[in-house]
Amino acid sequence: MSSTTLARGRNEPAQPNARARFTLWHGVTVALLALGYSGYYFCRSDLSVVLPGMIRDLTRHGISAGEAQIRLGFIASVGTVAYALGKFVSGALADTGGGRRNFLGGMAGSILFTIIFALSGGFPLFTMAWIGNRLFQSQGWAGMVRVSSRWFSYSTYGSVMAVVSLSFLFGDAGCRWAMSELLAHGVGWRGVFFFAAGALTILLVTSLLFLRETPQERGLPAPEVNPANVYAGQVQGSEDQTVRVAAILRPLLTSFAFWMVCALAFGATLLRETFNLWTPTYFVQFVGLPPSAAASRSALFPLCGGISVLLGGFLSDKLGPNGRNLLTVTGMTACTACLVLMWAVPGNVGAWAPSILVGLVGFTLLGPYSYLAGAMSLDFGGERGSATAAGIIDGFGYMAGWLSGDTVARISVAFGWRKAFLALAVVSLLTALVALVLTAHQRLDRAQHA
Repeated sequence: MSSTTLARGRNEPAQPNARARFTLWHGVTVALLALGYSGYYFCRSDLSVVLPGMIRDLTRHGISAGEAQIRLGFIASVGTVAYALGKFVSGALADTGGGRRNFLGGMAGSILFTIIFALSGGFPLFTMAWIGNRLFQSQGWAGMVRVSSRWFSYSTYGSVMAVVSLSFLFGDAGCRWAMSELLAHGVGWRGVFFFAAGALTILLVTSLLFLRETPQERGLPAPEVNPANVYAGQVQGSEDQTVRVAAILRPLLTSFAFWMVCALAFGATLLRETFNLWTPTYFVQFVGLPPSAAASRSALFPLCGGISVLLGGFLSDKLGPNGRNLLTVTGMTACTACLVLMWAVPGNVGAWAPSILVGLVGFTLLGPYSYLAGAMSLDFGGERGSATAAGIIDGFGYMAGWLSGDTVARISVAFGWRKAFLALAVVSLLTALVALVLTAHQRLDRAQHA
């Protein structure tokens, strides 16, 4: 950052004709958003990591392993539904009240309810605490998208959101590895939860000190927004908040392409949430790994997905307007093939084949998934409605959360993990077909307006 920029001071507005460029503060903002949202996963992946241990503890109190798995799957499901409902509200809150407030408030609430969960005993309190945790966590992504839309130019949306999306991939992998080390050293599940709350607290304080809502607060110019967003040509006036929310929602809800992206999110999120929640349990029950090794091995899913997100994000910016759609069709088709292979793998094959396939599912699925409430939301919403677009897309996606927890638990207990993966392969295939319809629709729409 130049001395001229520093000299302007943080309160003096940037010159209206100043040319937007990437500065040190842009880099700091990306880092804070990525690290902060990574921290959310300490208080989100902790349940997945400790599930095998909690199932084992519950069996000591007279509950069968199958019944314990279904009950914990139910808790995960209602938490994910709460997360989905919160998503529908959090986007509008971020667009009308500020993304930074959402981002930091989500952290604070998640910390509080993670501690309550660790202090709880019995399913009613576990359920209440997990619902509260997930409700507050629903604020984080919309807040991050809102801040990103106000800091970065539309020509870099794919690249910026690829880097920021590493928070829920490499960040998730890192959180799982750290918590698996705690399990390996004999720390119980309650200790893992307390550790998660402490780690997120450190990131909350850091973001509170250094994160800003807009570049203008750092004396920098505002970025360019996508001229093709659904609000192009509209003037944002001084209307009251109810009218502002309606004006933000109307163009989105009347867009066929937007509803297709919501359908994509439903299928892709069902797949992602299933692997996020049940991979450690699958490795324990089907592969035969100990809980600490299963938790560590489950990090392959977000780790390989992170590589896919980086490649897909930069490649989509290079491929032009239809690039993200084409990569989504390709990725979901390949994901279907990997899930069919997971169905075909026998239980006595050893640990490496299932591990490799879990990593391949992460690589083929998470790149396309990251577009939906990331770069595609920014494309639809621009600066005015990006968080609302992300919230609605994510909300529809996480409505599939009930299936990923409760239903997948019931299928795996009743029919085994192989049949569960066959059902997921059908979901992946249908999602690929929706992506194909979206690609054809947007290509035709561009041809008509050329």
